[in-house]
Amino acid sequence: MALDDVSTEHRRAPLPSSDVGLRPPNMSKLCRSPCCLQKSSIGKPGQLQRKPQVSQQQHLAANSPAAMKAITRMPRHAIPRIATATSPLLRQSRRSLSSTVFKTADVAPVVGTGPPPEAPRSSAEFSAESKLSQEAAAKLARRKRQAEMLEMAQEIRNAASMKGVKGGLKRRFWKEVRVEEVDGALQVMLDNRPLRHPGTTNIIRLPKSKPHLASAVAIEWDLLTSAYQATKQHLIPLTSLICRALDIEANDNGEEVTSASAAAAAAAAADGEAAPAAPAPFSSTANPDDVTIRAQIATTLMRYLDTDAMLCWAPPPGPLDIRNEDGDGLRDVQEKTAIGVLAYLRAHVWPGVSIAPVLEGNAIVPRPQADGVRDIVKAWVSGLSSWELAGLERAVLAGKSVVAASRLVVEWSEDEPAGGLRPAREAGGEKFGVEQAAVATSLEVSWQTGHWGEVEDTHDVEKEDLRRQFGSVVLLVSGLNRR
Repeated sequence: MALDDVSTEHRRAPLPSSDVGLRPPNMSKLCRSPCCLQKSSIGKPGQLQRKPQVSQQQHLAANSPAAMKAITRMPRHAIPRIATATSPLLRQSRRSLSSTVFKTADVAPVVGTGPPPEAPRSSAEFSAESKLSQEAAAKLARRKRQAEMLEMAQEIRNAASMKGVKGGLKRRFWKEVRVEEVDGALQVMLDNRPLRHPGTTNIIRLPKSKPHLASAVAIEWDLLTSAYQATKQHLIPLTSLICRALDIEANDNGEEVTSASAAAAAAAAADGEAAPAAPAPFSSTANPDDVTIRAQIATTLMRYLDTDAMLCWAPPPGPLDIRNEDGDGLRDVQEKTAIGVLAYLRAHVWPGVSIAPVLEGNAIVPRPQADGVRDIVKAWVSGLSSWELAGLERAVLAGKSVVAASRLVVEWSEDEPAGGLRPAREAGGEKFGVEQAAVATSLEVSWQTGHWGEVEDTHDVEKEDLRRQFGSVVLLVSGLNRR
């Protein structure tokens, strides 16, 4: 290997430890001037041959400016780079000779086994969507906890109520509930057993035009967990309401009717238990002339007409009374609501009958309606079908208003109880439904709770129960034949 050095300095050239075996003897203090180095052939790679004898004159001549100038004009690629060059900028980039094999870096990552990492998630602190999703998740979790608590409470109540009950009533003897059409009527089937009246043990047959009512009864029985729950009328409200309508129909035909409560008392006595006193029917009266269920219901409803909730108006508002956003007091709101309902009944149900409010001014004692008004309304009630009469009775007992109950039954009945005077329902027109009836019969309660707040587990429960009972009335009287 031929080497030419242009350096004027005498320095020691460090060699790496890997090249120690290649260093020739007496090379620890090597002069790198041109006079000490010459082109020669080296047997082994990396070895340099020293000129044996160099005079001082030759040494000075080699280091003269002329010689240096001539050498610096040589092409850079022809200059061997054993040590450093003369430029100060190149001294920082010097390096030692090394025979180590050059190896590139491995930039490929080491991929391990296992599941892939999770995707990055945005911070909920700066993300509104994440905050909303967290609130929704918290709300859902809270509702699940409430549902679990209600289910546990229901199980505790069932366990407490099942004490002393025989084993046959503790379980449900049916697995599937469905609705079938048999001989032109709808029947609710518990597996292969038809649903029967608890008092008369007759098969409950619903009109073919009431499929929604039949489906609702099937759902009601499908939610029961034991046969013992079927003996509780508050757990099967639709079934009780249907049985009431069937009892009215049977009584109209001269048949002897046994109420469901009396049947339950008889069953308890047969099991050896103390038979409780059977409560009287909803509309029983002390009048000896009321020998039929229909007459009893009509007499009872006339009592509610004299204290109708929609006709008991508050006194006129004073300067210090509470008013709503429109500037109306409680009496103004009650009057506006009642006027629309009374106008409809006067035009389509009770023609020419004028019903007056039962409370006027600051009076606290209600006044009864005129005798002619009572007679007309009672005759209309007595002429209703069994389904409509049972629905009207349930609605009056729930809302304490004959006016609102009559308006609801007329709106949804399929038998036209208004004697054919009911107008056809216009498309998109205003309907008097469950919500409208509930609002009309509870105006004063809503007014007071809106200003002073409601009592938890009292006002809210009554509000939902009122809508539930009005909804059962709509299911009972409505059907596919409504025109």
